[in-house]
Amino acid sequence: MITFCIALACLVLGYFIYGTFVEKVFGVDPDRKTPCYTRRDGFDYIPMPTWEVYTVQFLNIAGTGPIFGALMGVLYGPAAFLWIVFGCLLGGAMHDYMSGMISIRRDGASLPEIIGDELGSTCRLVMRIVSLVLMVCVGASFVLIPAGLMDQLTMRLFNVADTNLIWTVVILIFYLAVTVFSINKVIGTVYPVFGAALLIMAVLIGTGIFTHEGNIPNITEAFSDHYPVPYTPLFPGLFITIACGAVSGFHATQSPMMARCIKNEKYGLRCFYGAMVTEGVVALIWAAAAMKFVDTMDIAGATPYEKLYNAMTACGTTKMNPGLLVERMCSDWLGSAGLVLAVLGIVAAPMSTGGSAFRAARLICADFSGFGQKTVIRRIILTTPLFLLAILMLNISSFKVLWLYVSWFNQVLATFTFFTITHYLHHRVDGKGILPRWSWVIAFLPAVFMLSVSSEFILVDKENGFGLSVQTSEALTALITTVFTVLFVWYDNRRTPASPDERAE
Repeated sequence: MITFCIALACLVLGYFIYGTFVEKVFGVDPDRKTPCYTRRDGFDYIPMPTWEVYTVQFLNIAGTGPIFGALMGVLYGPAAFLWIVFGCLLGGAMHDYMSGMISIRRDGASLPEIIGDELGSTCRLVMRIVSLVLMVCVGASFVLIPAGLMDQLTMRLFNVADTNLIWTVVILIFYLAVTVFSINKVIGTVYPVFGAALLIMAVLIGTGIFTHEGNIPNITEAFSDHYPVPYTPLFPGLFITIACGAVSGFHATQSPMMARCIKNEKYGLRCFYGAMVTEGVVALIWAAAAMKFVDTMDIAGATPYEKLYNAMTACGTTKMNPGLLVERMCSDWLGSAGLVLAVLGIVAAPMSTGGSAFRAARLICADFSGFGQKTVIRRIILTTPLFLLAILMLNISSFKVLWLYVSWFNQVLATFTFFTITHYLHHRVDGKGILPRWSWVIAFLPAVFMLSVSSEFILVDKENGFGLSVQTSEALTALITTVFTVLFVWYDNRRTPASPDERAE
Protein backbone atom coordinates (compact mmCIF):
# COMPACT_ATOMS: atom_id res chain seq x y z
CA MET A 1 0.00 0.00 0.00
CA ILE A 2 2.86 2.37 0.82
CA THR A 3 4.36 1.69 -2.62
CA PHE A 4 1.08 2.59 -4.32
CA CYS A 5 0.58 5.78 -2.29
CA ILE A 6 4.13 7.00 -2.93
CA ALA A 7 3.84 6.25 -6.65
CA LEU A 8 0.51 8.09 -6.83
CA ALA A 9 1.96 11.09 -5.00
CA CYS A 10 4.96 11.12 -7.35
CA LEU A 11 2.69 11.27 -10.41
CA VAL A 12 0.68 14.17 -9.00
CA LEU A 13 3.72 16.12 -7.81
CA GLY A 14 5.56 15.33 -11.03
CA TYR A 15 2.85 17.07 -13.04
CA PHE A 16 3.42 20.32 -11.15
CA ILE A 17 7.21 20.08 -10.83
CA TYR A 18 8.59 18.38 -13.93
CA GLY A 19 5.60 19.35 -16.07
CA THR A 20 6.19 23.01 -15.29
CA PHE A 21 9.88 22.56 -16.11
CA VAL A 22 9.03 20.98 -19.49
CA GLU A 23 6.64 23.85 -20.20
CA LYS A 24 9.39 26.36 -19.50
CA VAL A 25 11.83 24.43 -21.68
CA PHE A 26 9.42 24.70 -24.58
CA GLY A 27 8.67 28.35 -23.90
CA VAL A 28 4.97 29.00 -24.38
CA ASP A 29 3.81 32.28 -25.92
CA PRO A 30 0.33 33.19 -24.59
CA ASP A 31 0.11 36.06 -27.09
CA ARG A 32 0.61 33.85 -30.11
CA LYS A 33 -2.57 32.89 -31.97
CA THR A 34 -3.16 29.16 -32.16
CA PRO A 35 -4.22 27.26 -35.33
CA CYS A 36 -7.88 27.07 -34.25
CA TYR A 37 -8.01 30.81 -34.96
CA THR A 38 -5.46 31.26 -37.74
CA ARG A 39 -6.80 28.31 -39.80
CA ARG A 40 -10.35 27.97 -38.53
CA ASP A 41 -12.41 25.86 -40.95
CA GLY A 42 -15.39 24.68 -38.92
CA PHE A 43 -14.60 20.94 -38.86
CA ASP A 44 -10.93 20.17 -37.99
CA TYR A 45 -9.77 23.59 -36.79
CA ILE A 46 -12.29 24.77 -34.19
CA PRO A 47 -11.73 26.52 -30.82
CA MET A 48 -12.88 24.17 -28.04
CA PRO A 49 -13.17 24.74 -24.27
CA THR A 50 -10.00 23.74 -22.43
CA TRP A 51 -11.75 21.11 -20.30
CA GLU A 52 -13.11 19.56 -23.47
CA VAL A 53 -9.69 19.51 -25.16
CA TYR A 54 -8.26 17.82 -22.06
CA THR A 55 -11.07 15.24 -21.95
CA VAL A 56 -10.83 14.44 -25.66
CA GLN A 57 -7.04 14.16 -25.49
CA PHE A 58 -7.34 11.79 -22.54
CA LEU A 59 -9.92 9.62 -24.32
CA ASN A 60 -7.90 9.70 -27.56
CA ILE A 61 -4.85 8.22 -25.87
CA ALA A 62 -6.44 5.98 -23.23
CA GLY A 63 -7.99 2.98 -24.99
CA THR A 64 -7.77 -0.22 -22.97
CA GLY A 65 -4.00 0.22 -22.66
CA PRO A 66 -3.86 1.70 -19.14
CA ILE A 67 -6.13 -1.13 -17.96
CA PHE A 68 -5.17 -4.27 -19.89
CA GLY A 69 -1.55 -3.21 -20.41
CA ALA A 70 -1.12 -2.46 -16.71
CA LEU A 71 -2.61 -5.82 -15.71
CA MET A 72 -0.27 -7.72 -18.03
CA GLY A 73 2.73 -5.51 -17.25
CA VAL A 74 2.54 -5.91 -13.47
CA LEU A 75 3.22 -9.64 -14.01
CA TYR A 76 6.86 -8.52 -14.22
CA GLY A 77 6.62 -7.26 -10.64
CA PRO A 78 6.77 -3.89 -8.86
CA ALA A 79 9.08 -2.65 -11.60
CA ALA A 80 5.81 -1.85 -13.36
CA PHE A 81 5.08 0.84 -10.76
CA LEU A 82 8.47 2.46 -11.34
CA TRP A 83 8.00 2.37 -15.13
CA ILE A 84 4.52 3.91 -14.92
CA VAL A 85 5.75 6.76 -12.73
CA PHE A 86 9.09 7.61 -14.32
CA GLY A 87 8.14 6.54 -17.83
CA CYS A 88 5.05 8.73 -17.70
CA LEU A 89 6.63 11.84 -16.17
CA LEU A 90 10.04 11.84 -17.86
CA GLY A 91 9.01 10.20 -21.12
CA GLY A 92 5.37 9.83 -22.10
CA ALA A 93 3.92 13.08 -20.76
CA MET A 94 6.83 15.12 -22.09
CA HIS A 95 6.54 13.25 -25.42
CA ASP A 96 2.80 14.03 -25.68
CA TYR A 97 3.24 17.66 -24.62
CA MET A 98 6.10 18.46 -26.95
CA SER A 99 4.49 16.76 -29.97
CA GLY A 100 1.30 18.73 -29.34
CA MET A 101 3.06 22.06 -28.84
CA ILE A 102 5.33 21.63 -31.87
CA SER A 103 2.20 20.87 -33.90
CA ILE A 104 0.65 24.11 -32.65
CA ARG A 105 3.72 25.99 -33.90
CA ARG A 106 3.37 24.18 -37.25
CA ASP A 107 -0.29 25.13 -37.77
CA GLY A 108 -1.57 21.77 -36.53
CA ALA A 109 0.64 19.61 -38.77
CA SER A 110 0.33 15.84 -38.30
CA LEU A 111 3.18 13.83 -36.78
CA PRO A 112 4.79 12.47 -40.00
CA GLU A 113 5.10 15.99 -41.38
CA ILE A 114 6.69 17.23 -38.16
CA ILE A 115 9.16 14.32 -38.19
CA GLY A 116 9.95 15.03 -41.83
CA ASP A 117 10.58 18.71 -41.13
CA GLU A 118 13.11 17.79 -38.45
CA LEU A 119 14.66 14.52 -39.64
CA GLY A 120 14.38 14.72 -43.42
CA SER A 121 12.27 13.49 -46.33
CA THR A 122 13.20 9.81 -45.94
CA CYS A 123 11.98 9.75 -42.35
CA ARG A 124 8.87 11.64 -43.46
CA LEU A 125 8.00 8.92 -45.97
CA VAL A 126 8.73 6.06 -43.56
CA MET A 127 6.70 7.67 -40.78
CA ARG A 128 3.76 8.30 -43.09
CA ILE A 129 3.62 4.57 -43.75
CA VAL A 130 4.28 3.53 -40.15
CA SER A 131 1.74 6.01 -38.77
CA LEU A 132 -1.01 4.95 -41.16
CA VAL A 133 -0.38 1.25 -40.49
CA LEU A 134 -0.49 1.95 -36.76
CA MET A 135 -3.68 4.03 -37.01
CA VAL A 136 -5.56 1.41 -39.03
CA CYS A 137 -4.34 -1.42 -36.78
CA VAL A 138 -5.44 0.48 -33.67
CA GLY A 139 -8.80 1.28 -35.27
CA ALA A 140 -9.37 -2.34 -36.27
CA SER A 141 -8.22 -3.64 -32.88
CA PHE A 142 -10.61 -1.33 -31.08
CA VAL A 143 -13.52 -2.62 -33.11
CA LEU A 144 -12.97 -6.14 -31.78
CA ILE A 145 -12.67 -5.24 -28.08
CA PRO A 146 -15.84 -3.14 -27.58
CA ALA A 147 -17.89 -5.40 -29.88
CA GLY A 148 -16.94 -8.42 -27.79
CA LEU A 149 -17.63 -6.62 -24.52
CA MET A 150 -21.01 -5.34 -25.68
CA ASP A 151 -21.88 -8.84 -26.86
CA GLN A 152 -21.17 -10.13 -23.34
CA LEU A 153 -23.10 -7.28 -21.72
CA THR A 154 -26.12 -7.88 -24.01
CA MET A 155 -26.11 -11.52 -23.04
CA ARG A 156 -25.81 -10.71 -19.34
CA LEU A 157 -28.55 -8.03 -19.26
CA PHE A 158 -31.01 -9.20 -21.91
CA ASN A 159 -30.07 -12.88 -22.43
CA VAL A 160 -29.60 -12.20 -26.16
CA ALA A 161 -26.69 -14.07 -27.74
CA ASP A 162 -24.62 -13.72 -30.92
CA THR A 163 -24.82 -9.92 -31.22
CA ASN A 164 -21.13 -9.47 -32.01
CA LEU A 165 -21.68 -8.74 -35.72
CA ILE A 166 -24.40 -6.20 -34.94
CA TRP A 167 -22.17 -4.37 -32.48
CA THR A 168 -19.27 -4.47 -34.96
CA VAL A 169 -21.42 -2.68 -37.56
CA VAL A 170 -22.66 -0.15 -34.98
CA ILE A 171 -19.12 0.62 -33.87
CA LEU A 172 -17.86 1.04 -37.45
CA ILE A 173 -20.72 3.48 -38.14
CA PHE A 174 -19.78 5.40 -35.00
CA TYR A 175 -16.13 5.49 -36.11
CA LEU A 176 -17.17 6.81 -39.51
CA ALA A 177 -19.12 9.62 -37.85
CA VAL A 178 -16.16 10.47 -35.62
CA THR A 179 -13.86 10.53 -38.65
CA VAL A 180 -15.82 12.68 -41.10
CA PHE A 181 -18.00 15.06 -39.07
CA SER A 182 -16.87 18.27 -37.37
CA ILE A 183 -14.81 17.58 -34.27
CA ASN A 184 -17.25 19.42 -32.02
CA LYS A 185 -20.23 17.39 -33.25
CA VAL A 186 -19.60 13.74 -32.31
CA ILE A 187 -16.29 13.92 -30.45
CA GLY A 188 -17.12 17.10 -28.52
CA THR A 189 -20.53 15.73 -27.55
CA VAL A 190 -19.91 12.06 -26.79
CA TYR A 191 -16.30 11.89 -25.55
CA PRO A 192 -16.89 13.87 -22.30
CA VAL A 193 -19.51 11.24 -21.35
CA PHE A 194 -17.08 8.45 -22.18
CA GLY A 195 -14.37 10.21 -20.16
CA ALA A 196 -16.64 10.49 -17.13
CA ALA A 197 -17.41 6.75 -17.25
CA LEU A 198 -13.73 5.78 -17.48
CA LEU A 199 -12.63 8.15 -14.70
CA ILE A 200 -15.50 7.22 -12.36
CA MET A 201 -14.61 3.57 -12.86
CA ALA A 202 -10.94 4.29 -12.01
CA VAL A 203 -11.96 6.25 -8.89
CA LEU A 204 -14.19 3.39 -7.70
CA ILE A 205 -11.48 0.79 -8.27
CA GLY A 206 -8.93 3.11 -6.62
CA THR A 207 -11.20 3.44 -3.59
CA GLY A 208 -11.41 -0.35 -3.45
CA ILE A 209 -7.64 -0.50 -2.98
CA PHE A 210 -8.07 1.21 0.39
CA THR A 211 -11.28 -0.52 1.49
CA HIS A 212 -10.54 -4.16 0.65
CA GLU A 213 -8.12 -6.67 2.09
CA GLY A 214 -5.00 -7.90 0.34
CA ASN A 215 -1.34 -7.01 -0.08
CA ILE A 216 0.54 -5.17 -2.80
CA PRO A 217 4.15 -6.39 -3.32
CA ASN A 218 6.83 -4.12 -1.92
CA ILE A 219 8.90 -1.90 -4.21
CA THR A 220 12.07 -3.65 -2.94
CA GLU A 221 11.14 -6.54 -5.25
CA ALA A 222 11.17 -4.25 -8.28
CA PHE A 223 14.55 -5.21 -9.65
CA SER A 224 13.76 -8.87 -10.21
CA ASP A 225 11.80 -10.43 -13.05
CA HIS A 226 8.71 -12.04 -11.52
CA TYR A 227 6.98 -13.18 -14.72
CA PRO A 228 5.46 -16.56 -13.78
CA VAL A 229 6.07 -18.36 -17.11
CA PRO A 230 8.95 -18.28 -19.65
CA TYR A 231 8.41 -15.08 -21.61
CA THR A 232 10.17 -12.00 -22.95
CA PRO A 233 12.64 -10.76 -20.27
CA LEU A 234 11.73 -7.77 -18.09
CA PHE A 235 13.92 -5.66 -20.35
CA PRO A 236 12.48 -5.07 -22.87
CA GLY A 237 9.15 -6.86 -22.24
CA LEU A 238 7.83 -4.54 -19.54
CA PHE A 239 8.46 -1.42 -21.62
CA ILE A 240 6.55 -2.83 -24.58
CA THR A 241 3.68 -4.25 -22.54
CA ILE A 242 2.98 -1.06 -20.57
CA ALA A 243 2.90 1.62 -23.27
CA CYS A 244 -0.31 3.52 -22.51
CA GLY A 245 0.31 4.84 -19.01
CA ALA A 246 4.04 5.27 -19.62
CA VAL A 247 5.38 5.88 -23.16
CA SER A 248 3.32 5.43 -26.32
CA GLY A 249 4.15 6.67 -29.81
CA PHE A 250 0.46 6.49 -30.72
CA HIS A 251 -0.17 9.48 -28.47
CA ALA A 252 1.97 11.73 -30.65
CA THR A 253 -0.37 11.03 -33.56
CA GLN A 254 -3.31 12.24 -31.45
CA SER A 255 -1.81 15.41 -30.00
CA PRO A 256 -1.92 17.28 -33.36
CA MET A 257 -5.68 16.71 -33.48
CA MET A 258 -6.12 18.73 -30.29
CA ALA A 259 -3.38 21.17 -31.36
CA ARG A 260 -5.93 22.32 -33.96
CA CYS A 261 -8.53 23.05 -31.26
CA ILE A 262 -6.66 24.43 -28.24
CA LYS A 263 -7.31 28.14 -27.63
CA ASN A 264 -3.99 29.19 -26.15
CA GLU A 265 -0.50 27.75 -25.77
CA LYS A 266 -0.67 28.26 -22.01
CA TYR A 267 -3.29 25.48 -21.81
CA GLY A 268 -0.94 22.92 -23.34
CA LEU A 269 0.41 21.74 -19.98
CA ARG A 270 -2.95 20.63 -18.62
CA CYS A 271 -4.29 19.34 -21.96
CA PHE A 272 -1.27 17.35 -23.17
CA TYR A 273 0.98 16.70 -20.17
CA GLY A 274 -1.98 16.53 -17.80
CA ALA A 275 -3.95 14.06 -19.91
CA MET A 276 -0.96 11.72 -19.99
CA VAL A 277 -0.43 11.96 -16.22
CA THR A 278 -4.12 11.14 -15.77
CA GLU A 279 -3.60 8.04 -17.89
CA GLY A 280 -0.60 7.13 -15.75
CA VAL A 281 -2.77 7.39 -12.63
CA VAL A 282 -5.38 5.10 -14.22
CA ALA A 283 -2.69 2.54 -15.12
CA LEU A 284 -1.21 2.71 -11.62
CA ILE A 285 -4.62 2.15 -10.02
CA TRP A 286 -5.38 -0.92 -12.12
CA ALA A 287 -1.92 -2.44 -11.62
CA ALA A 288 -2.10 -2.03 -7.83
CA ALA A 289 -5.75 -3.11 -7.61
CA ALA A 290 -5.05 -6.29 -9.57
CA MET A 291 -2.23 -7.31 -7.24
CA LYS A 292 -4.35 -6.65 -4.16
CA PHE A 293 -7.39 -8.43 -5.56
CA VAL A 294 -5.63 -11.65 -6.57
CA ASP A 295 -3.94 -11.80 -3.17
CA THR A 296 -7.32 -12.70 -1.68
CA MET A 297 -8.50 -14.97 -4.51
CA ASP A 298 -8.82 -18.70 -4.03
CA ILE A 299 -6.79 -19.55 -7.08
CA ALA A 300 -3.72 -21.64 -7.77
CA GLY A 301 -0.34 -19.95 -7.53
CA ALA A 302 2.67 -19.91 -5.18
CA THR A 303 3.30 -16.20 -5.81
CA PRO A 304 1.00 -13.21 -6.41
CA TYR A 305 2.21 -13.15 -10.00
CA GLU A 306 1.27 -16.79 -10.61
CA LYS A 307 -2.17 -16.06 -9.16
CA LEU A 308 -2.52 -12.98 -11.38
CA TYR A 309 -1.48 -14.94 -14.46
CA ASN A 310 -3.94 -17.73 -13.70
CA ALA A 311 -6.72 -15.20 -13.04
CA MET A 312 -6.23 -13.75 -16.52
CA THR A 313 -5.91 -17.09 -18.31
CA ALA A 314 -8.90 -18.69 -19.98
CA CYS A 315 -9.85 -22.09 -18.55
CA GLY A 316 -7.88 -24.92 -20.10
CA THR A 317 -5.65 -22.66 -22.23
CA THR A 318 -2.63 -20.41 -21.84
CA LYS A 319 -4.25 -17.55 -23.76
CA MET A 320 -4.27 -14.48 -21.54
CA ASN A 321 -7.45 -12.41 -21.34
CA PRO A 322 -7.23 -9.50 -18.84
CA GLY A 323 -10.96 -8.92 -19.33
CA LEU A 324 -11.63 -12.01 -17.22
CA LEU A 325 -9.96 -10.40 -14.22
CA VAL A 326 -11.50 -6.98 -14.87
CA GLU A 327 -14.99 -8.48 -14.93
CA ARG A 328 -14.47 -10.45 -11.72
CA MET A 329 -12.81 -7.56 -9.90
CA CYS A 330 -15.57 -5.11 -10.78
CA SER A 331 -18.27 -7.64 -9.89
CA ASP A 332 -16.74 -8.42 -6.47
CA TRP A 333 -15.73 -4.89 -5.51
CA LEU A 334 -18.48 -2.81 -7.11
CA GLY A 335 -21.50 -5.10 -7.39
CA SER A 336 -23.87 -5.36 -10.35
CA ALA A 337 -24.24 -1.62 -10.92
CA GLY A 338 -20.49 -1.17 -10.74
CA LEU A 339 -19.97 -4.00 -13.17
CA VAL A 340 -22.22 -2.35 -15.75
CA LEU A 341 -20.39 0.97 -15.26
CA ALA A 342 -17.05 -0.81 -15.56
CA VAL A 343 -17.99 -2.57 -18.77
CA LEU A 344 -19.30 0.69 -20.22
CA GLY A 345 -16.07 2.41 -19.19
CA ILE A 346 -13.95 -0.28 -20.81
CA VAL A 347 -16.14 -0.09 -23.92
CA ALA A 348 -15.93 3.71 -24.01
CA ALA A 349 -12.12 3.75 -23.83
CA PRO A 350 -11.35 1.69 -26.94
CA MET A 351 -14.26 3.22 -28.89
CA SER A 352 -12.97 6.74 -28.32
CA THR A 353 -9.40 5.77 -29.19
CA GLY A 354 -10.47 3.71 -32.21
CA GLY A 355 -12.54 6.54 -33.65
CA SER A 356 -9.76 9.04 -33.08
CA ALA A 357 -7.26 6.70 -34.73
CA PHE A 358 -9.30 6.73 -37.94
CA ARG A 359 -9.69 10.51 -37.74
CA ALA A 360 -5.93 10.92 -37.26
CA ALA A 361 -5.35 8.63 -40.26
CA ARG A 362 -7.59 10.86 -42.38
CA LEU A 363 -5.72 13.96 -41.25
CA ILE A 364 -2.35 12.34 -42.01
CA CYS A 365 -3.55 11.40 -45.51
CA ALA A 366 -4.93 14.90 -46.06
CA ASP A 367 -1.67 16.52 -44.99
CA PHE A 368 0.58 14.57 -47.33
CA SER A 369 -1.86 14.30 -50.25
CA GLY A 370 -3.07 17.89 -50.20
CA PHE A 371 -6.61 16.59 -50.80
CA GLY A 372 -8.97 19.28 -49.48
CA GLN A 373 -11.33 18.37 -46.64
CA LYS A 374 -13.86 21.19 -46.83
CA THR A 375 -16.88 18.97 -47.48
CA VAL A 376 -18.15 15.75 -45.89
CA ILE A 377 -18.04 14.03 -49.28
CA ARG A 378 -14.32 14.75 -49.69
CA ARG A 379 -13.67 13.48 -46.15
CA ILE A 380 -15.60 10.28 -46.90
CA ILE A 381 -13.61 9.77 -50.11
CA LEU A 382 -10.35 9.94 -48.17
CA THR A 383 -11.70 7.81 -45.33
CA THR A 384 -13.23 4.96 -47.35
CA PRO A 385 -9.94 3.17 -48.23
CA LEU A 386 -8.91 3.29 -44.56
CA PHE A 387 -12.13 1.60 -43.44
CA LEU A 388 -11.93 -1.01 -46.20
CA LEU A 389 -8.40 -1.88 -45.09
CA ALA A 390 -9.56 -2.14 -41.46
CA ILE A 391 -12.48 -4.42 -42.42
CA LEU A 392 -10.04 -6.60 -44.36
CA MET A 393 -7.86 -6.84 -41.26
CA LEU A 394 -10.88 -7.83 -39.17
CA ASN A 395 -11.60 -10.70 -41.54
CA ILE A 396 -8.08 -12.10 -41.73
CA SER A 397 -6.59 -11.28 -38.31
CA SER A 398 -7.36 -11.86 -34.65
CA PHE A 399 -7.00 -9.17 -32.01
CA LYS A 400 -3.79 -10.81 -30.83
CA VAL A 401 -2.20 -10.57 -34.29
CA LEU A 402 -3.27 -6.95 -34.75
CA TRP A 403 -2.00 -6.00 -31.32
CA LEU A 404 1.42 -7.51 -32.01
CA TYR A 405 1.85 -5.01 -34.83
CA VAL A 406 0.52 -2.16 -32.70
CA SER A 407 2.81 -2.85 -29.74
CA TRP A 408 6.12 -2.75 -31.59
CA PHE A 409 5.22 -0.07 -34.15
CA ASN A 410 3.99 2.00 -31.22
CA GLN A 411 7.36 2.16 -29.50
CA VAL A 412 9.28 2.58 -32.75
CA LEU A 413 7.12 5.63 -33.43
CA ALA A 414 7.84 6.90 -29.90
CA THR A 415 11.57 6.57 -30.61
CA PHE A 416 11.32 8.66 -33.77
CA THR A 417 9.18 11.23 -31.95
CA PHE A 418 11.73 11.60 -29.14
CA PHE A 419 14.54 12.14 -31.69
CA THR A 420 12.33 14.67 -33.50
CA ILE A 421 11.75 16.60 -30.28
CA THR A 422 15.49 16.46 -29.57
CA HIS A 423 16.29 17.99 -32.94
CA TYR A 424 13.60 20.64 -32.55
CA LEU A 425 14.84 21.75 -29.11
CA HIS A 426 18.48 21.70 -30.21
CA HIS A 427 17.96 23.97 -33.20
CA ARG A 428 15.31 26.44 -32.10
CA VAL A 429 16.40 30.07 -31.97
CA ASP A 430 13.24 31.78 -30.77
CA GLY A 431 14.81 32.24 -27.33
CA LYS A 432 11.59 31.67 -25.43
CA GLY A 433 12.52 28.35 -23.81
CA ILE A 434 14.93 28.13 -20.88
CA LEU A 435 18.28 26.34 -20.98
CA PRO A 436 18.43 26.32 -24.81
CA ARG A 437 21.95 24.89 -24.94
CA TRP A 438 21.17 21.54 -23.35
CA SER A 439 17.39 21.37 -23.01
CA TRP A 440 17.32 18.82 -25.85
CA VAL A 441 18.70 16.23 -23.41
CA ILE A 442 15.25 15.76 -21.84
CA ALA A 443 14.14 14.17 -25.13
CA PHE A 444 17.47 12.68 -26.23
CA LEU A 445 17.86 10.33 -23.25
CA PRO A 446 14.35 8.84 -23.61
CA ALA A 447 15.02 8.51 -27.35
CA VAL A 448 18.12 6.40 -26.77
CA PHE A 449 16.34 4.33 -24.14
CA MET A 450 13.34 3.59 -26.37
CA LEU A 451 15.67 2.81 -29.28
CA SER A 452 17.30 0.11 -27.17
CA VAL A 453 13.89 -1.20 -26.00
CA SER A 454 12.53 -1.45 -29.55
CA SER A 455 15.72 -3.04 -30.86
CA GLU A 456 16.05 -5.67 -28.15
CA PHE A 457 12.37 -6.60 -28.25
CA ILE A 458 12.37 -7.47 -31.94
CA LEU A 459 15.60 -9.42 -31.48
CA VAL A 460 14.81 -11.42 -28.32
CA ASP A 461 11.06 -11.99 -28.45
CA LYS A 462 10.35 -15.57 -29.46
CA GLU A 463 6.75 -15.08 -30.52
CA ASN A 464 6.92 -11.81 -32.44
CA GLY A 465 10.59 -11.27 -33.19
CA PHE A 466 13.71 -13.20 -34.13
CA GLY A 467 13.89 -15.21 -30.90
CA LEU A 468 17.64 -14.78 -30.39
CA SER A 469 19.32 -15.58 -27.10
CA VAL A 470 19.42 -12.89 -24.43
CA GLN A 471 23.19 -12.51 -24.67
CA THR A 472 23.15 -12.19 -28.47
CA SER A 473 20.22 -9.77 -28.35
CA GLU A 474 21.92 -7.57 -25.76
CA ALA A 475 25.11 -7.40 -27.80
CA LEU A 476 23.27 -6.56 -31.02
CA THR A 477 21.08 -4.04 -29.19
CA ALA A 478 24.14 -2.27 -27.82
CA LEU A 479 25.60 -2.14 -31.33
CA ILE A 480 22.38 -0.93 -32.99
CA THR A 481 21.74 1.70 -30.30
CA THR A 482 25.31 3.00 -30.51
CA VAL A 483 25.35 3.18 -34.30
CA PHE A 484 21.98 4.90 -34.65
CA THR A 485 22.70 7.30 -31.78
CA VAL A 486 26.03 8.31 -33.33
CA LEU A 487 24.36 8.75 -36.73
CA PHE A 488 21.67 10.93 -35.19
CA VAL A 489 24.20 13.11 -33.34
CA TRP A 490 26.19 13.52 -36.56
CA TYR A 491 23.04 14.36 -38.51
CA ASP A 492 21.73 16.66 -35.78
CA ASN A 493 24.93 18.69 -35.75
CA ARG A 494 25.08 19.17 -39.51
CA ARG A 495 21.45 19.85 -40.46
CA THR A 496 19.17 22.69 -39.50
CA PRO A 497 15.59 22.19 -40.77
CA ALA A 498 14.38 24.66 -43.36
CA SER A 499 10.71 24.27 -42.47
CA PRO A 500 8.78 27.50 -41.86
CA ASP A 501 8.01 28.04 -38.20
CA GLU A 502 8.85 30.49 -35.45
CA ARG A 503 12.58 29.98 -35.97
CA ALA A 504 12.39 31.86 -39.24
CA GLU A 505 10.72 34.84 -37.61
